[in-house]
Amino acid sequence: MQRRTRGINTGLLLLLSQVFQIGINNIPPVTLATLAVNVWFFLNPWKPLYHSCISVEKCYQQKDWQRLLLSPLHHGDDWHLYFNMVSMLWKGVKLERRLGSRWFAYVIATFSLLTGVVYLLLQFTVAELMNQPDFKRNCAVGFSGVLFALKVLSNHYCPGGFVNILGFPVPNRFACWAELVAIHFCTPGTSFAGHLAGILVGLMYTQGPLKKIMDTCAGIFISHAAPSGQQNHFYNAGPSGHQNHYADGRPVIYDANYRNYDVYTAGLSEEEQLERALRASIWDRGNTRNGPMPYGFRLPPEEEMRRQRLHRFDGQ
Repeated sequence: MQRRTRGINTGLLLLLSQVFQIGINNIPPVTLATLAVNVWFFLNPWKPLYHSCISVEKCYQQKDWQRLLLSPLHHGDDWHLYFNMVSMLWKGVKLERRLGSRWFAYVIATFSLLTGVVYLLLQFTVAELMNQPDFKRNCAVGFSGVLFALKVLSNHYCPGGFVNILGFPVPNRFACWAELVAIHFCTPGTSFAGHLAGILVGLMYTQGPLKKIMDTCAGIFISHAAPSGQQNHFYNAGPSGHQNHYADGRPVIYDANYRNYDVYTAGLSEEEQLERALRASIWDRGNTRNGPMPYGFRLPPEEEMRRQRLHRFDGQ
């Protein structure tokens, strides 16, 4: 493990400012822990980015499977971390309150692993179909694949309404696809396959068999771990709790340590979050003829526009 070179990390400071503006007590525990883990790995990277990013060449051909666990937790720079974690903050508050902390933690862990697996499958398939072995060397890092999967869940639970993407109203059910295209064209260097992998994992959960598989696995684990007379469970439609039984066998569900997270007053609407999270990405680092591509987030040429947006953001 190595410490990141000291310096002024403006993105990290803005993220901490947002967290304290919302109030730590108003952020659900798993969401807060996810932010903390990502910040910790940013300040103390487990490995250099080149040894943490995920690619077919490194994972499959060289059998370095630990990258599946490391890549979502590492970010190129403080801006990459900031935009991803602001997006996580918005989605986490909504979804964890709905799903319950235990199930949400289960979802985060599963999505983190599966987005990497699906990314590898996509890159391998494209490389084989197009006869382009360079796709197997494209190395991606960042949490935004998981964020795209969470976005699918958020739209599934709140299907109505519209979001504003680049000035155009888009129905919620199509928002993920619109964001995928918008990010790809507006922010060159992002991993299209990484973001697409997140969407596909989200669809596997909402439309496919993933949720049933997760339910089954959770049930098997709990049946072996729970003491007789009390059944602890992942409660995936509300707060986590435990289930006891009356003498006649009827279940009684008690909420455990449920807190009210309705107080979310950061001033971030979905549209405002989207405007800032458009620059969040899994960043590709492919081999190039002119030398290695840079890691992480790269500021757009419209630096003045960015400053104005950040100014508005700070003033909210």
